[in-house]
Amino acid sequence: MFATHAPLKISNRDARRLWLDAQGLAGTPVGPLDVMSIIRKLGYVQLDTIRVVSRAHHHILWSRNQHYREPMLNRLLAHERSLFEHYTHDASVLPIEFYSMWRRQFRRLKERIDRSNYYSSMLDAAGRQAIRKRIEAEGPLSTNAFETKVAGERRMWSRPPHKLALDYMWYAGELATSHRNNFKKFYDLSERVIPADVRDLEHSDEAQVDWLCRGALDRLAFGTPGEVQRFWDATDAGEVRRWSDGSKRSLVPVEIQAADGSWSRALAPDDIELRISEPPEPGSRLRIVNPFDPIVRDRARLMRLFGFDFRIEIFVPAAKRRWGYYVFPLLEGDRFVGRIEARADRAGGVLNVVSLWPEPGVRWTARRAAKLEAELARFARFVSLSDVRWHCLPNGD
Repeated sequence: MFATHAPLKISNRDARRLWLDAQGLAGTPVGPLDVMSIIRKLGYVQLDTIRVVSRAHHHILWSRNQHYREPMLNRLLAHERSLFEHYTHDASVLPIEFYSMWRRQFRRLKERIDRSNYYSSMLDAAGRQAIRKRIEAEGPLSTNAFETKVAGERRMWSRPPHKLALDYMWYAGELATSHRNNFKKFYDLSERVIPADVRDLEHSDEAQVDWLCRGALDRLAFGTPGEVQRFWDATDAGEVRRWSDGSKRSLVPVEIQAADGSWSRALAPDDIELRISEPPEPGSRLRIVNPFDPIVRDRARLMRLFGFDFRIEIFVPAAKRRWGYYVFPLLEGDRFVGRIEARADRAGGVLNVVSLWPEPGVRWTARRAAKLEAELARFARFVSLSDVRWHCLPNGD
């Protein structure tokens, strides 16, 4: 898996900075806005329905450039067709030029569904064809246009047969997301959504795996085969192992120092020495990071590099939560210094700060508190709130 000659050693400080730079969080989030450049740099942006302050996809983009505003993403998806929506580790938007490299994923997900008992109540081929014909005749439709019901006992994740059928055709690439209205997805025929010049491109499975793995490693800056596999979640572990074994000449073996001082082996792109020779200097601004941000998504990597123990507790019963329902990590420079729970009261025009938890060993100085106050004010303006109201002490006590 790894080359036999001595690996390049990367200190924890450099590793953190390389990772933040690769994910667009090293520089100050201002300057000319190019939303597509941000998405290309990230590879994808995860979509999420929860709107405690701003939905995850909007917050992730705003974190990279605070000139971003929420309507911009749907414009790129629905009107400019610069993006398409599909499934990485979760529903996401990706640059439209990636579409031809996503064909394996359509097939993989279709095959996975075909093996799944979860979809056993899905409409049969004739039922799916009837849905397709309606969309073909009527244009983009949401799930509200159909009326099948869940049979038997209703559980948390139960879906009616028409919803399962729409999902099936969407995962398989037969249908595509035309647009979203108040986050509700509208399905249309792929040939009416995806531009022909990218829809008609074809690549071998080998070329697609190579593109996925190289793209993942480039955006990770360094990573284990497992981290490469988890980045898109569009390959399996065996494919990544075979790719890394066959690509040794163009990959650099490295050793990464963890936050606790230990070392572990990984792989890096062939330009890693150049990246280290020009280390990105992270800005001093304190950032409110979304809990679905790609910088914190891989919890094991987050803990190893930053010593920051984080999890999303939205599905944890309230009495068992350590922190809160929707808690934002706080990033200052190349260090996570705390976490905060904040909620938007749109009717009252207020961003309510419920709780603040500095990280152990972090002194919550007046300067750091002022940075957080400034970022909260910017965060409030992003979602058109006029005031920030504290319901806890601003030093976490």
